[in-house]
Amino acid sequence: MTDSTVHPALWPAPYATGAVEATVTVPGSKSVTNRALVLAALAAEPGWLRRPLRSRDTLLMSAALQAMGVGIEETVSSSTTGGAGEAWRVIPTGLHGPATVDVGNAGTVMRFLPPVAALADGPIRFDGDPRSYERPLGGVIGALRTLGARIDDDDRGALPMTVHGGGALDGGAVRIDASSSSQFVSALLLSAPRFNQGVEVRHVGGRLPSMPHIRMTVDMLRAVGAQVDEPETGGEPDVWRVSHSALLGRDLTVEPDLSNAQPFLAAALVTGGRVTIPDWPERTTQPGDALREIFTEMGGSCELTTTADGTALVFTGSGRIHGIDVDLGEVGELTPGIAAVAALADSPSTLRGVAHLRLHETDRLAALTKEINELGGDVTETDDGLHIRPRPLHGGVFHTYDDHRMATAGSIIGLAVKDVQIENVATTSKTLPDFPRMWAEMLGA
Repeated sequence: MTDSTVHPALWPAPYATGAVEATVTVPGSKSVTNRALVLAALAAEPGWLRRPLRSRDTLLMSAALQAMGVGIEETVSSSTTGGAGEAWRVIPTGLHGPATVDVGNAGTVMRFLPPVAALADGPIRFDGDPRSYERPLGGVIGALRTLGARIDDDDRGALPMTVHGGGALDGGAVRIDASSSSQFVSALLLSAPRFNQGVEVRHVGGRLPSMPHIRMTVDMLRAVGAQVDEPETGGEPDVWRVSHSALLGRDLTVEPDLSNAQPFLAAALVTGGRVTIPDWPERTTQPGDALREIFTEMGGSCELTTTADGTALVFTGSGRIHGIDVDLGEVGELTPGIAAVAALADSPSTLRGVAHLRLHETDRLAALTKEINELGGDVTETDDGLHIRPRPLHGGVFHTYDDHRMATAGSIIGLAVKDVQIENVATTSKTLPDFPRMWAEMLGA
Protein backbone atom coordinates (compact mmCIF):
# COMPACT_ATOMS: atom_id res chain seq x y z
CA MET A 1 0.00 0.00 0.00
CA THR A 2 1.23 3.49 -0.82
CA ASP A 3 2.93 5.28 2.07
CA SER A 4 1.08 8.50 2.88
CA THR A 5 4.34 10.09 4.09
CA VAL A 6 5.62 9.85 0.52
CA HIS A 7 2.33 11.00 -0.98
CA PRO A 8 1.02 13.73 1.35
CA ALA A 9 -2.22 13.97 -0.66
CA LEU A 10 -3.27 10.63 0.86
CA TRP A 11 -5.25 10.87 4.10
CA PRO A 12 -5.42 7.76 6.31
CA ALA A 13 -9.14 7.26 6.88
CA PRO A 14 -9.66 6.70 10.64
CA TYR A 15 -10.67 3.16 11.57
CA ALA A 16 -13.36 2.85 14.25
CA THR A 17 -12.34 0.59 17.13
CA GLY A 18 -15.77 0.75 18.77
CA ALA A 19 -19.25 2.21 18.56
CA VAL A 20 -19.35 5.92 17.79
CA GLU A 21 -21.06 8.11 20.41
CA ALA A 22 -21.03 11.75 19.33
CA THR A 23 -22.92 14.98 18.78
CA VAL A 24 -21.97 16.58 15.48
CA THR A 25 -22.94 20.15 14.58
CA VAL A 26 -23.24 20.29 10.81
CA PRO A 27 -22.67 23.66 9.10
CA GLY A 28 -25.22 25.38 6.89
CA SER A 29 -26.74 24.08 3.69
CA LYS A 30 -24.87 24.88 0.49
CA SER A 31 -28.08 24.64 -1.52
CA VAL A 32 -29.91 27.08 0.75
CA THR A 33 -26.94 29.45 1.07
CA ASN A 34 -26.39 29.80 -2.67
CA ARG A 35 -30.08 30.21 -3.48
CA ALA A 36 -30.41 32.78 -0.72
CA LEU A 37 -27.42 34.73 -2.05
CA VAL A 38 -28.95 34.93 -5.53
CA LEU A 39 -32.38 36.00 -4.24
CA ALA A 40 -30.86 38.59 -1.91
CA ALA A 41 -28.76 39.98 -4.77
CA LEU A 42 -31.91 40.44 -6.86
CA ALA A 43 -34.01 41.92 -4.04
CA ALA A 44 -35.23 45.50 -3.80
CA GLU A 45 -33.70 46.00 -0.36
CA PRO A 46 -30.81 44.64 1.72
CA GLY A 47 -31.10 41.27 3.44
CA TRP A 48 -29.25 39.07 5.91
CA LEU A 49 -28.04 35.46 5.79
CA ARG A 50 -27.30 34.05 9.21
CA ARG A 51 -25.22 30.92 9.76
CA PRO A 52 -24.37 30.64 6.05
CA LEU A 53 -22.06 27.91 4.86
CA ARG A 54 -18.52 29.11 4.19
CA SER A 55 -17.15 26.64 1.66
CA ARG A 56 -15.59 26.75 -1.77
CA ASP A 57 -18.95 26.71 -3.58
CA THR A 58 -20.57 29.43 -1.47
CA LEU A 59 -17.50 31.66 -1.52
CA LEU A 60 -17.38 31.30 -5.33
CA MET A 61 -21.03 32.39 -5.45
CA SER A 62 -20.36 35.35 -3.16
CA ALA A 63 -17.30 36.43 -5.13
CA ALA A 64 -19.18 36.15 -8.42
CA LEU A 65 -22.05 38.33 -7.22
CA GLN A 66 -19.60 40.87 -5.85
CA ALA A 67 -17.81 40.94 -9.21
CA MET A 68 -21.16 41.92 -10.76
CA GLY A 69 -21.58 44.78 -8.28
CA VAL A 70 -23.49 43.26 -5.36
CA GLY A 71 -22.37 44.34 -1.90
CA ILE A 72 -21.78 41.50 0.56
CA GLU A 73 -20.54 42.37 4.05
CA GLU A 74 -19.37 39.46 6.18
CA THR A 75 -19.30 39.18 9.93
CA VAL A 76 -16.98 36.24 10.27
CA SER A 77 -16.83 34.13 13.43
CA SER A 78 -13.80 32.12 14.48
CA SER A 79 -15.30 28.98 12.88
CA THR A 80 -14.22 28.26 9.32
CA THR A 81 -17.58 26.72 8.48
CA GLY A 82 -19.92 29.38 9.76
CA GLY A 83 -21.05 29.66 13.35
CA ALA A 84 -24.09 30.88 15.21
CA GLY A 85 -22.67 34.42 15.32
CA GLU A 86 -21.83 34.66 11.63
CA ALA A 87 -23.93 36.69 9.21
CA TRP A 88 -23.65 38.07 5.69
CA ARG A 89 -25.43 41.31 4.78
CA VAL A 90 -26.32 41.40 1.09
CA ILE A 91 -26.78 44.85 -0.43
CA PRO A 92 -28.35 44.69 -3.91
CA THR A 93 -27.05 47.27 -6.33
CA GLY A 94 -27.13 47.74 -10.06
CA LEU A 95 -25.68 44.62 -11.69
CA HIS A 96 -22.95 45.48 -14.14
CA GLY A 97 -19.99 44.26 -16.13
CA PRO A 98 -17.44 43.80 -17.41
CA ALA A 99 -16.71 41.03 -14.94
CA THR A 100 -15.32 37.52 -14.85
CA VAL A 101 -16.97 34.77 -12.84
CA ASP A 102 -14.99 31.76 -11.63
CA VAL A 103 -17.51 28.93 -11.19
CA GLY A 104 -14.92 26.42 -9.96
CA ASN A 105 -16.82 23.14 -10.38
CA ALA A 106 -19.98 24.39 -8.66
CA GLY A 107 -23.17 23.50 -10.48
CA THR A 108 -25.14 26.15 -8.61
CA VAL A 109 -22.72 28.90 -9.67
CA MET A 110 -22.38 27.88 -13.31
CA ARG A 111 -26.16 27.47 -13.72
CA PHE A 112 -27.79 29.99 -11.37
CA LEU A 113 -25.70 33.00 -12.38
CA PRO A 114 -26.02 33.22 -16.20
CA PRO A 115 -29.67 34.39 -15.82
CA VAL A 116 -28.47 36.97 -13.28
CA ALA A 117 -25.75 38.06 -15.70
CA ALA A 118 -28.37 38.57 -18.41
CA LEU A 119 -29.87 41.27 -16.15
CA ALA A 120 -26.53 43.07 -15.78
CA ASP A 121 -25.25 45.99 -17.82
CA GLY A 122 -22.24 44.73 -19.74
CA PRO A 123 -20.45 41.45 -20.49
CA ILE A 124 -19.98 38.77 -17.83
CA ARG A 125 -17.50 36.01 -18.67
CA PHE A 126 -17.89 32.59 -17.05
CA ASP A 127 -14.98 30.19 -16.62
CA GLY A 128 -14.04 27.44 -14.18
CA ASP A 129 -12.24 24.19 -13.46
CA PRO A 130 -11.55 21.85 -16.40
CA ARG A 131 -14.37 19.53 -15.27
CA SER A 132 -16.83 22.43 -15.47
CA TYR A 133 -16.33 22.47 -19.26
CA GLU A 134 -17.76 18.93 -19.40
CA ARG A 135 -20.84 19.50 -17.26
CA PRO A 136 -24.17 20.12 -19.02
CA LEU A 137 -25.13 23.77 -19.41
CA GLY A 138 -26.75 23.84 -22.84
CA GLY A 139 -30.26 23.78 -21.38
CA VAL A 140 -29.69 27.04 -19.52
CA ILE A 141 -27.93 28.68 -22.48
CA GLY A 142 -30.64 27.73 -24.94
CA ALA A 143 -33.43 28.82 -22.60
CA LEU A 144 -31.84 32.19 -21.95
CA ARG A 145 -31.47 32.81 -25.68
CA THR A 146 -35.16 32.02 -26.14
CA LEU A 147 -35.94 34.55 -23.40
CA GLY A 148 -33.92 37.28 -25.11
CA ALA A 149 -30.33 36.94 -23.82
CA ARG A 150 -27.21 37.22 -25.96
CA ILE A 151 -24.59 34.59 -25.11
CA ASP A 152 -21.27 33.78 -26.77
CA ASP A 153 -20.28 30.14 -26.14
CA ASP A 154 -18.82 29.28 -29.58
CA ASP A 155 -21.78 26.88 -29.98
CA ARG A 156 -20.39 24.50 -27.36
CA GLY A 157 -23.38 24.63 -25.03
CA ALA A 158 -20.83 24.67 -22.22
CA LEU A 159 -18.24 26.79 -20.45
CA PRO A 160 -16.33 29.00 -21.00
CA MET A 161 -18.81 31.58 -22.24
CA THR A 162 -19.75 35.25 -22.06
CA VAL A 163 -23.22 36.58 -21.26
CA HIS A 164 -23.72 40.03 -22.79
CA GLY A 165 -26.10 41.56 -20.28
CA GLY A 166 -28.44 44.25 -21.51
CA GLY A 167 -29.71 45.45 -18.13
CA ALA A 168 -33.00 43.57 -18.49
CA LEU A 169 -34.47 40.42 -19.99
CA ASP A 170 -37.84 40.01 -21.67
CA GLY A 171 -38.63 36.59 -20.23
CA GLY A 172 -41.76 34.69 -21.27
CA ALA A 173 -42.36 31.03 -22.06
CA VAL A 174 -39.57 28.53 -22.58
CA ARG A 175 -39.33 24.79 -23.11
CA ILE A 176 -36.35 23.00 -21.58
CA ASP A 177 -35.03 19.48 -21.14
CA ALA A 178 -33.83 19.40 -17.53
CA SER A 179 -33.51 15.62 -17.27
CA SER A 180 -29.74 15.96 -16.80
CA SER A 181 -30.06 18.47 -13.94
CA SER A 182 -32.93 20.01 -11.99
CA GLN A 183 -30.67 23.05 -11.58
CA PHE A 184 -31.69 24.11 -15.12
CA VAL A 185 -35.21 24.75 -13.81
CA SER A 186 -34.07 26.39 -10.57
CA ALA A 187 -31.68 28.64 -12.49
CA LEU A 188 -34.50 30.18 -14.51
CA LEU A 189 -36.97 30.39 -11.63
CA LEU A 190 -34.60 32.21 -9.26
CA SER A 191 -34.13 35.21 -11.56
CA ALA A 192 -37.61 35.10 -13.12
CA PRO A 193 -39.23 37.77 -10.90
CA ARG A 194 -36.80 40.28 -12.43
CA PHE A 195 -37.66 39.30 -16.04
CA ASN A 196 -40.05 41.80 -17.67
CA GLN A 197 -42.66 39.11 -18.35
CA GLY A 198 -41.66 36.70 -15.61
CA VAL A 199 -41.21 33.17 -16.93
CA GLU A 200 -43.04 29.98 -17.78
CA VAL A 201 -40.67 27.00 -17.67
CA ARG A 202 -41.94 23.80 -19.27
CA HIS A 203 -39.82 20.67 -18.82
CA VAL A 204 -40.10 18.51 -21.95
CA GLY A 205 -37.51 15.77 -21.42
CA GLY A 206 -37.35 12.51 -19.51
CA ARG A 207 -37.62 12.04 -15.79
CA LEU A 208 -36.76 15.20 -13.86
CA PRO A 209 -34.21 14.36 -11.12
CA SER A 210 -33.73 15.93 -7.69
CA MET A 211 -37.23 17.37 -7.32
CA PRO A 212 -36.63 18.38 -3.66
CA HIS A 213 -34.19 21.00 -4.92
CA ILE A 214 -36.86 22.54 -7.17
CA ARG A 215 -39.27 22.53 -4.21
CA MET A 216 -36.58 24.33 -2.22
CA THR A 217 -36.28 26.96 -4.96
CA VAL A 218 -40.06 27.49 -5.06
CA ASP A 219 -40.35 27.76 -1.26
CA MET A 220 -37.51 30.25 -1.07
CA LEU A 221 -38.98 32.36 -3.91
CA ARG A 222 -42.33 32.53 -2.14
CA ALA A 223 -40.63 33.49 1.11
CA VAL A 224 -39.26 36.65 -0.54
CA GLY A 225 -42.58 37.63 -2.09
CA ALA A 226 -42.56 35.93 -5.50
CA GLN A 227 -45.72 34.45 -6.99
CA VAL A 228 -45.05 30.91 -8.21
CA ASP A 229 -47.46 28.43 -9.78
CA GLU A 230 -46.12 24.88 -9.73
CA PRO A 231 -47.30 21.33 -10.44
CA GLU A 232 -47.56 20.43 -6.77
CA THR A 233 -50.04 23.22 -6.04
CA GLY A 234 -52.46 22.45 -8.81
CA GLY A 235 -50.49 23.64 -11.82
CA GLU A 236 -49.75 21.73 -15.01
CA PRO A 237 -47.34 18.78 -14.74
CA ASP A 238 -43.72 19.85 -15.31
CA VAL A 239 -44.63 23.53 -15.71
CA TRP A 240 -43.59 26.38 -13.41
CA ARG A 241 -44.73 29.99 -13.74
CA VAL A 242 -43.18 32.95 -11.91
CA SER A 243 -44.68 36.43 -12.23
CA HIS A 244 -42.70 39.65 -12.58
CA SER A 245 -42.38 41.29 -9.15
CA ALA A 246 -40.04 42.96 -6.71
CA LEU A 247 -38.32 40.68 -4.17
CA LEU A 248 -38.14 41.42 -0.47
CA GLY A 249 -34.95 41.51 1.55
CA ARG A 250 -35.03 38.79 4.21
CA ASP A 251 -33.37 37.90 7.47
CA LEU A 252 -32.76 34.20 6.86
CA THR A 253 -31.11 31.66 9.14
CA VAL A 254 -29.66 28.86 7.00
CA GLU A 255 -30.56 25.28 7.93
CA PRO A 256 -27.79 22.74 8.58
CA ASP A 257 -26.81 20.84 5.43
CA LEU A 258 -28.60 17.52 5.91
CA SER A 259 -26.76 15.84 3.04
CA ASN A 260 -23.51 16.71 4.77
CA ALA A 261 -24.86 14.98 7.88
CA GLN A 262 -24.86 11.74 5.90
CA PRO A 263 -21.34 10.47 6.69
CA PHE A 264 -21.87 11.09 10.42
CA LEU A 265 -25.19 9.25 10.46
CA ALA A 266 -23.55 6.49 8.44
CA ALA A 267 -20.87 6.24 11.14
CA ALA A 268 -23.55 5.35 13.68
CA LEU A 269 -24.96 2.75 11.30
CA VAL A 270 -21.57 1.23 10.46
CA THR A 271 -20.27 1.06 14.04
CA GLY A 272 -23.54 0.31 15.86
CA GLY A 273 -23.24 3.64 17.65
CA ARG A 274 -25.28 6.78 18.14
CA VAL A 275 -24.89 10.21 16.56
CA THR A 276 -26.91 13.32 17.38
CA ILE A 277 -27.29 16.13 14.82
CA PRO A 278 -28.53 19.38 16.45
CA ASP A 279 -30.92 21.76 14.68
CA TRP A 280 -32.41 19.12 12.36
CA PRO A 281 -35.50 20.90 10.97
CA GLU A 282 -38.96 19.46 11.52
CA ARG A 283 -39.94 20.49 7.99
CA THR A 284 -37.51 20.92 5.14
CA THR A 285 -37.16 20.57 1.38
CA GLN A 286 -33.58 19.34 1.68
CA PRO A 287 -32.97 15.92 0.03
CA GLY A 288 -30.88 14.88 3.04
CA ASP A 289 -34.02 14.50 5.13
CA ALA A 290 -34.62 11.22 3.24
CA LEU A 291 -31.70 9.73 5.19
CA ARG A 292 -33.99 9.18 8.15
CA GLU A 293 -36.05 6.66 6.18
CA ILE A 294 -33.25 5.17 4.07
CA PHE A 295 -30.78 4.52 6.90
CA THR A 296 -33.57 3.19 9.11
CA GLU A 297 -34.39 0.65 6.41
CA MET A 298 -30.70 -0.26 6.29
CA GLY A 299 -30.65 -1.19 9.98
CA GLY A 300 -30.73 1.91 12.18
CA SER A 301 -33.34 3.86 14.05
CA CYS A 302 -33.90 7.57 14.47
CA GLU A 303 -35.76 9.97 16.70
CA LEU A 304 -36.42 13.66 16.16
CA THR A 305 -36.24 15.15 19.64
CA THR A 306 -37.06 18.59 21.03
CA THR A 307 -34.31 20.37 22.96
CA ALA A 308 -34.04 23.74 24.64
CA ASP A 309 -32.36 25.05 21.48
CA GLY A 310 -34.74 23.46 18.95
CA THR A 311 -34.90 20.02 17.40
CA ALA A 312 -32.20 17.38 17.06
CA LEU A 313 -31.99 14.07 15.23
CA VAL A 314 -30.68 11.12 17.22
CA PHE A 315 -29.67 8.23 14.98
CA THR A 316 -28.71 4.84 16.41
CA GLY A 317 -27.15 1.89 14.62
CA SER A 318 -28.18 -1.66 15.48
CA GLY A 319 -24.83 -3.28 14.77
CA ARG A 320 -26.13 -4.76 11.52
CA ILE A 321 -26.39 -3.22 8.06
CA HIS A 322 -29.00 -4.47 5.60
CA GLY A 323 -28.98 -4.11 1.86
CA ILE A 324 -31.61 -1.94 0.20
CA ASP A 325 -33.45 -1.67 -3.10
CA VAL A 326 -34.22 2.02 -3.49
CA ASP A 327 -34.99 4.64 -6.12
CA LEU A 328 -32.74 7.62 -5.41
CA GLY A 329 -33.88 9.73 -8.36
CA GLU A 330 -35.08 12.58 -6.13
CA VAL A 331 -32.09 12.42 -3.77
CA GLY A 332 -29.22 11.44 -6.06
CA GLU A 333 -26.58 13.36 -4.11
CA LEU A 334 -26.98 10.80 -1.31
CA THR A 335 -25.91 7.92 -3.59
CA PRO A 336 -22.15 7.84 -2.80
CA GLY A 337 -22.71 7.58 0.95
CA ILE A 338 -25.46 4.99 0.56
CA ALA A 339 -23.25 2.96 -1.79
CA ALA A 340 -20.45 3.02 0.79
CA VAL A 341 -22.77 1.72 3.51
CA ALA A 342 -24.24 -0.87 1.11
CA ALA A 343 -20.76 -2.22 0.42
CA LEU A 344 -20.57 -3.11 4.14
CA ALA A 345 -24.07 -4.64 4.38
CA ASP A 346 -25.17 -8.23 4.97
CA SER A 347 -27.13 -8.49 1.71
CA PRO A 348 -27.06 -7.00 -1.81
CA SER A 349 -28.36 -3.55 -2.71
CA THR A 350 -29.73 -1.97 -5.86
CA LEU A 351 -29.62 1.82 -6.20
CA ARG A 352 -31.85 3.05 -9.03
CA GLY A 353 -32.92 6.25 -10.76
CA VAL A 354 -29.56 8.01 -10.76
CA ALA A 355 -28.25 7.88 -14.32
CA HIS A 356 -27.82 11.67 -14.10
CA LEU A 357 -24.96 11.17 -11.61
CA ARG A 358 -22.71 10.45 -14.57
CA LEU A 359 -22.80 14.23 -15.20
CA HIS A 360 -22.02 15.45 -11.66
CA GLU A 361 -18.65 16.60 -10.26
CA THR A 362 -17.36 13.35 -11.75
CA ASP A 363 -19.09 10.31 -13.24
CA ARG A 364 -20.12 9.14 -9.79
CA LEU A 365 -21.44 5.77 -10.91
CA ALA A 366 -18.21 4.82 -12.66
CA ALA A 367 -16.10 6.25 -9.83
CA LEU A 368 -17.96 4.36 -7.08
CA THR A 369 -17.80 1.13 -9.05
CA LYS A 370 -14.06 1.42 -9.64
CA GLU A 371 -13.06 2.53 -6.15
CA ILE A 372 -15.16 0.06 -4.17
CA ASN A 373 -14.13 -2.80 -6.45
CA GLU A 374 -10.45 -1.93 -6.05
CA LEU A 375 -10.92 -2.43 -2.30
CA GLY A 376 -12.27 -5.92 -3.01
CA GLY A 377 -15.92 -5.07 -3.56
CA ASP A 378 -18.38 -6.30 -6.15
CA VAL A 379 -20.22 -3.35 -7.70
CA THR A 380 -21.81 -3.34 -11.15
CA GLU A 381 -23.13 -0.35 -13.04
CA THR A 382 -26.66 -0.59 -14.39
CA ASP A 383 -28.37 1.69 -16.88
CA ASP A 384 -29.56 3.98 -14.10
CA GLY A 385 -27.61 3.07 -11.00
CA LEU A 386 -25.57 0.46 -9.17
CA HIS A 387 -25.92 -3.13 -8.00
CA ILE A 388 -23.77 -3.81 -4.93
CA ARG A 389 -22.96 -7.30 -3.64
CA PRO A 390 -21.11 -7.05 -0.32
CA ARG A 391 -17.76 -8.81 -0.06
CA PRO A 392 -14.92 -8.59 2.49
CA LEU A 393 -12.99 -5.41 1.74
CA HIS A 394 -9.33 -4.57 2.23
CA GLY A 395 -7.27 -1.43 2.50
CA GLY A 396 -6.03 0.65 -0.39
CA VAL A 397 -6.20 4.07 -1.97
CA PHE A 398 -9.69 5.47 -2.52
CA HIS A 399 -9.53 8.07 -5.29
CA THR A 400 -11.91 11.04 -5.14
CA TYR A 401 -11.75 12.62 -8.63
CA ASP A 402 -12.02 16.07 -7.01
CA ASP A 403 -15.51 15.06 -5.81
CA HIS A 404 -16.38 15.87 -2.20
CA ARG A 405 -18.95 13.08 -1.89
CA MET A 406 -16.44 10.49 -3.09
CA ALA A 407 -14.13 11.59 -0.27
CA THR A 408 -16.80 11.17 2.39
CA ALA A 409 -17.90 7.83 0.89
CA GLY A 410 -14.36 6.49 1.19
CA SER A 411 -14.18 7.73 4.77
CA ILE A 412 -17.33 5.75 5.64
CA ILE A 413 -15.75 2.57 4.32
CA GLY A 414 -12.58 3.37 6.23
CA LEU A 415 -14.49 3.15 9.52
CA ALA A 416 -14.91 -0.60 9.00
CA VAL A 417 -11.92 -1.42 6.79
CA LYS A 418 -8.36 -0.87 7.98
CA ASP A 419 -5.76 1.00 5.94
CA VAL A 420 -8.04 2.88 3.56
CA GLN A 421 -6.37 6.06 2.34
CA ILE A 422 -8.36 8.90 0.81
CA GLU A 423 -6.77 10.74 -2.07
CA ASN A 424 -7.23 14.52 -1.74
CA VAL A 425 -9.59 14.65 1.23
CA ALA A 426 -9.27 18.45 0.90
CA THR A 427 -11.85 18.27 -1.89
CA THR A 428 -14.45 18.14 0.91
CA SER A 429 -13.91 21.91 1.21
CA LYS A 430 -16.45 22.25 -1.61
CA THR A 431 -19.26 21.93 0.94
CA LEU A 432 -17.72 20.77 4.25
CA PRO A 433 -14.43 22.61 4.81
CA ASP A 434 -13.59 21.15 8.23
CA PHE A 435 -14.44 17.52 7.48
CA PRO A 436 -11.17 15.84 8.60
CA ARG A 437 -11.30 17.56 11.99
CA MET A 438 -15.01 16.87 12.44
CA TRP A 439 -14.47 13.21 11.53
CA ALA A 440 -11.63 12.82 13.99
CA GLU A 441 -13.57 14.56 16.78
CA MET A 442 -16.58 12.29 16.16
CA LEU A 443 -14.28 9.34 16.76
CA GLY A 444 -12.86 10.91 19.89
CA ALA A 445 -9.47 11.59 18.37
